[in-house]
Amino acid sequence: QVQLLESGGGLGQAGGSLSLSCAASGRPFSNYAMGWFRQAPGKEREFVATINWSGSDTYYADFVKGRFTISRDNAGNTVALQMNRLKPEDTAVYYCAAKRTYSGAYYYNKYEYDYWGQGTQVTVSS
Repeated sequence: QVQLLESGGGLGQAGGSLSLSCAASGRPFSNYAMGWFRQAPGKEREFVATINWSGSDTYYADFVKGRFTISRDNAGNTVALQMNRLKPEDTAVYYCAAKRTYSGAYYYNKYEYDYWGQGTQVTVSS
């Protein structure tokens, strides 16, 4: 069992930056690929970014590529999402997710993830 707790959401301005963090507990963190997803009102949860267990590989949704950066600290059991050049359409609840894996792969399919956090609200004003 893995428990995930997101933090760092809040109100940002268009063009500005916000940083999200996800703290994991319960299992060796390095056994998991990690991902960030988001869900806006009335929309399905969508993939944002993912990182493999070692942090050597990352993958981003096209709509955040070049603006968001995912990173992880296995010693500290955390994964972060740095969000720059924010847009109003980035407004959503952001979720951290963990996928148990023994490979170096990353995962962008939400249905493959085993554990989810409760989410943190990000609101971007224009």
